[in-house]
Amino acid sequence: MKTIVQISLDIITIPEALDTARLAIRAGVDWLEAGTPLIIAEGMNGVRALRAEFPGVPIVADLKTMDGGWLEAEMMAKAGATHVVVMERAHPETIKMVVKAGKDLGIKVMGDNLAAEDMVAAAKRLEDFGCDFVIHHIGYDERRGLAAAGKPYPSPLDQLRAIVAAVQVPVQAVGGLSIEQAVQTPEYGAPLVVLGAPLTIDADSFKTASGNLEDKLRLVCERVHAYGDLAGK
Repeated sequence: MKTIVQISLDIITIPEALDTARLAIRAGVDWLEAGTPLIIAEGMNGVRALRAEFPGVPIVADLKTMDGGWLEAEMMAKAGATHVVVMERAHPETIKMVVKAGKDLGIKVMGDNLAAEDMVAAAKRLEDFGCDFVIHHIGYDERRGLAAAGKPYPSPLDQLRAIVAAVQVPVQAVGGLSIEQAVQTPEYGAPLVVLGAPLTIDADSFKTASGNLEDKLRLVCERVHAYGDLAGK
């Protein structure tokens, strides 16, 4: 699979999401993600707005589905999403129903291993259930809680090679990475590089980060795309 840059639009208004998406696409970003904050704030309308503005661009709906799998996936597919996210911690039947919806509706399923006791085994289970991608994810609250307590928190890079080795589907690493670390994840065998809070979005306010974001994204895209195809993923 060719290396991909995805921006997570962890924003709470449609106008700002569209503005940020426009500059991201100009910079060379490949996929847009309707982040969980945008979906909570705007629901299907946020995905519809992105689809209307960017008819040919893949759109990930970060639902973090825990129940009602087929129905949630159907809603987002109808709104224009090409990918949906289901949690490995959901009941197995929920994961199966999201995967079934993916097949029925022609969308891809990304399985997220956030909060799994065994992250590698969870990634393998997601693949076995039929997910098309694995998101290896260290959670926002986990990181901040441990940091506030003065304790070290795990990085997605800690087990990324093991995750990649355990599955045949493409892997994405999320949570607490610096931009430099995110750009380097293809070296671990993970072709999908995602940039969101706090890399390009202010994690404390769910607004687009200050500074020249377009130039920053353009440099990231150039570096990530330079990896080209990753064999086997």
